[in-house]
Amino acid sequence: MPDEQLRLPDVQETTARQDRGARIAVTLFPLLILAGGALALAAPAPFVDLAFLINPLLMVIMFGMGLTLSFPDFAVVFRHPLPVTLGVLAQYGLMPLVGWAIAMALNLDPALAAGVILVGCAPGGTASNVVAYLARGNVALSVAMTSVSTLLAPLLTPVLTLWLAGQYLPVEAGAMSWSIVQIVLVPVLGGLLLRTLFPRLVERALPALPWVSVAAITFVVIVVVARSAESIFAAGLLILLAVVLHNAAGLGLGYAVGRLFGLPVASRRTMAVEVGMQNSGLAAGLAGQYFSPEAALPGAVFSVWHNLSGAVIAAFWRRR
Repeated sequence: MPDEQLRLPDVQETTARQDRGARIAVTLFPLLILAGGALALAAPAPFVDLAFLINPLLMVIMFGMGLTLSFPDFAVVFRHPLPVTLGVLAQYGLMPLVGWAIAMALNLDPALAAGVILVGCAPGGTASNVVAYLARGNVALSVAMTSVSTLLAPLLTPVLTLWLAGQYLPVEAGAMSWSIVQIVLVPVLGGLLLRTLFPRLVERALPALPWVSVAAITFVVIVVVARSAESIFAAGLLILLAVVLHNAAGLGLGYAVGRLFGLPVASRRTMAVEVGMQNSGLAAGLAGQYFSPEAALPGAVFSVWHNLSGAVIAAFWRRR
């Protein structure tokens, strides 16, 4: 008991530092990405040939996500299966169809349409847990939904992309699935295993993880924007409109599903955040690898917008 009492302040201090770091990171995240995107548009040449760094950086991000998880986080799936199941079904059942409908309604060209649909087929965003926390949502549910949707991504993301985006561009579903296993599944499980084996060591590193993710995603966006600078000037507003509509639909549908099934307000907020925020960095990386630089643009723009909208809605809900 004395040892536990001595360790408690250290744990509380670490948690407080982690929370402060996460709040600051999610607040500054859109500004940093906007600055990075502006830099890439103004001087794209130095970044055009750095596409080979995108997948390794995504692996770093997903490894960091794995470090934030622990096996008890998955217990909520078994204790409260309904909200987790509803959230994952909304994530993979509604958002891909919303992406397809927006691509059809705006008559996007094939590359952009495939990119928007791929964003809709991606798992939950890595920043959604922090936004759910800031919005006074159900953080345990947020972690469970992000984890489950991420673990299902190697199967569902390629299949849904093939179904909905295959009419626009050829989709190598098998190769895409293997890429997601390498980029997402292996790093997440590796981070989870490392935290299980060395919990105290990982706890010390947790406050720095949001900044590592912010830096990595910002650089991914810079490279994607630099490779597609001409397309952004040609269709920038149209892409922004598609992304805003997609994100707004996800936030609204997620909250509506939670309300329809009588979930508490905190869980409804979490559903909105989880369904509305996709892993757009992964979508941008996959689109650039399997489609074209233009197809990666929606993912890059989404990385900016959904964090901006997430910060705004979290601030609004936090006051209520």
